[in-house]
Amino acid sequence: MINYKHLHYFWAVAREGGIARASERLHLTPQTISGQLSLLEEYFGMDLFTRIGRNLELTENGRLVLSYADEIFSLGGELEEVIHQLPGGRPQLFRVGVVDMVPKSIAQRVLEPALQMPEPVRMVCREASLDTLLVELTMHRLELVLADRPIPPTVSTRGFSHKLGECAVSFFATKDLAGKLEGDFPQCLDGAPLLLPCSGNQLRSGIDQWLDKHRIRPRMMAEFDDSALMKAFGHRGAGIFIAPAAIKSEVERQYEVTEIGQTDEVKERFYAISVERRVIHPVVSVVVEAARKLLLAAD
Repeated sequence: MINYKHLHYFWAVAREGGIARASERLHLTPQTISGQLSLLEEYFGMDLFTRIGRNLELTENGRLVLSYADEIFSLGGELEEVIHQLPGGRPQLFRVGVVDMVPKSIAQRVLEPALQMPEPVRMVCREASLDTLLVELTMHRLELVLADRPIPPTVSTRGFSHKLGECAVSFFATKDLAGKLEGDFPQCLDGAPLLLPCSGNQLRSGIDQWLDKHRIRPRMMAEFDDSALMKAFGHRGAGIFIAPAAIKSEVERQYEVTEIGQTDEVKERFYAISVERRVIHPVVSVVVEAARKLLLAAD
């Protein structure tokens, strides 16, 4: 088994840029640290540093070991922070990732109850792609990921997808653009400028199939990974865009648009992804319950 004291000495030397500075930081003699590094290299059976003049530089293997050491000691620091927060009523740390295609209004309404719990909570939100956030979840840097789809079967991530609910999809346009549309919904979309999420997810596939079914051929103006950016372009009149029917009134008010129609043939689905098969984390439980109530009310 790895001697983590030796690994910590290696980490300090790599981060401080040399044995001398690491020895000052650790309050140990350079000889002690040098000896511990030799034992670690002997354990791994490889060189972790190469000496260039008076300087030490990481070998390729050393850089690999450093990447793992960074994660190990970063998690150790987070553990200390969490433990120190337990007494004295300090806020509980709640780290959540939000996939960039999840509408901000949905995320805000789902996560807001976390800040209204009897015990204080300090929430840290990250937004990124699902793949990026799943890596963070696996490394225990997040307690929860809010996503528009479950964990893909092609991704070997240790996690569990909890379906929160689903709702119909609404189509929105500025009043000026809506006034130029011809015919009833959904035929009015034929030939109309359309803004959609990028290909590669269930929602976009559902929209494409729905358009084909109704023989509608819109003018595809732009595709987006970020739902907020898509709405911003829609607000400027660049095209018709979609959003969950659950937040219809908020979208109309915030982006100064009007709903031109909605379909329940296409559903926008939302998931909570956690490392727990059965959610027991108190803050995660509150968030999941709030999401299910919100989406149930929208059905």
